[in-house]
Amino acid sequence: MRIAVVGGGISGLVAAYRARQRFGPDADIVLLERGERVGGVLHTGELGGGPLDFGAEAFVGRRPEVIDLMTELGLADQLVRPAGKRPLVWAGGATHPLPARTLMGIPSDAESLRGLVDDDALNWIETEAERPFSWTPGSDTDVASLVVDRFGEQVVRRSVDPLLGGVYAGMASSIGVRAALPTLAAALDRGAPNLTAAVKAALPAPSTEPVFGALRDGYATLTAALVAASDARVITNTAVTRIAPAAQSGWIVDPLGRVDALILAVPAPTVARLLRPFAPEAAATAATIEPSSSVVVALALPLDTELPDNSGILIATGEPLRAKAFTLSSRKWPHLADREHLLVRASFGRFGDDSAQRWSDDELITAASEDLATVTGVKIAPAHAHVQRWPGALAQYAPNHGATITELQTRTSEFANLALAGAYLNGVGVPACVASGTRAVTQLSQV
Repeated sequence: MRIAVVGGGISGLVAAYRARQRFGPDADIVLLERGERVGGVLHTGELGGGPLDFGAEAFVGRRPEVIDLMTELGLADQLVRPAGKRPLVWAGGATHPLPARTLMGIPSDAESLRGLVDDDALNWIETEAERPFSWTPGSDTDVASLVVDRFGEQVVRRSVDPLLGGVYAGMASSIGVRAALPTLAAALDRGAPNLTAAVKAALPAPSTEPVFGALRDGYATLTAALVAASDARVITNTAVTRIAPAAQSGWIVDPLGRVDALILAVPAPTVARLLRPFAPEAAATAATIEPSSSVVVALALPLDTELPDNSGILIATGEPLRAKAFTLSSRKWPHLADREHLLVRASFGRFGDDSAQRWSDDELITAASEDLATVTGVKIAPAHAHVQRWPGALAQYAPNHGATITELQTRTSEFANLALAGAYLNGVGVPACVASGTRAVTQLSQV
């Protein structure tokens, strides 16, 4: 049996590994990656005297997929947890503690946002339950429309946008409620009388378990282990130019040739391009899923730089800064605290604004340094820096995204031994991508 996996990101690597487990040592598993390396947005480099992730740096540790996979691969000792420090939010020209008791920044009461928003906004939150409210079960809207109507625009810009920007490189106006906040949508569907009540019902139960996890030596340890365990033929610097159903069964994959089964673990725009010649309706559906771009600028600072004792600083939208967030990596992660430099990651780019992609590396490093100096009030003089660009890396989960994915999967299900995987399907986080790669293999027939 010959299986082609197109795309060498984490979804494709997991798919290749699961295919080896399912189809055994005799299967010919070929992974094709158009770039020069595998891993996709999981990319570990060197900075500050050791490894540092220049793409995704963490995963949601309360989901089991990544931790279970690490255990399977003998990497359990790589698991590290954050120090438990809270982030700050820069809004209105000052830093504020990140509000507690919110659901992705949507408050459960006015007190949680006191100090971050003005008195008019606080009053609008406090009186939300007194105003008429309606929600059609099963419906969807963008997060901004819902929150602005009930709590005001300032809440979106200063509390919701900063958090959604970190997850999706998007805005509350580009992300659907059902996709980003499924527990909130469920509470609304059950008949919550107002948004305040729905948020309270949707908040997770208190837990002492750390929310996030990471790998001590970076994601490169996970991607290398997956390559080895899959025993796949990995072909890099090779773009797939065409796929088509083969005459009898299987698939034609150019430039590879005929295969028995095919997994497309590539972004939605690439799926649309490859499906268009033989499945135009499915391609049209995939084409509606828009991507967003981002840039990460990693800075290595002198150890005496007086950074705040917080995990990071999120930037409200509408502020006169260029960066959208800073991760104070040496504060956030204990295993990075003993490096020869303080490590900081600056993030740029939101949906609809790709301007940072056009700046030079020097311009980005200068912008990161100047903006970090503004929000911390200290002199920033990087000893070393690295710029990592991620064009089109994050799918936007627009309103009715779930229906879009259901339609896409229905329209591709008529083709035997074709499966889809990737961050545009059922979640952008690493655990969701691991689940996606696993799910794709279960959808293949035994041939």
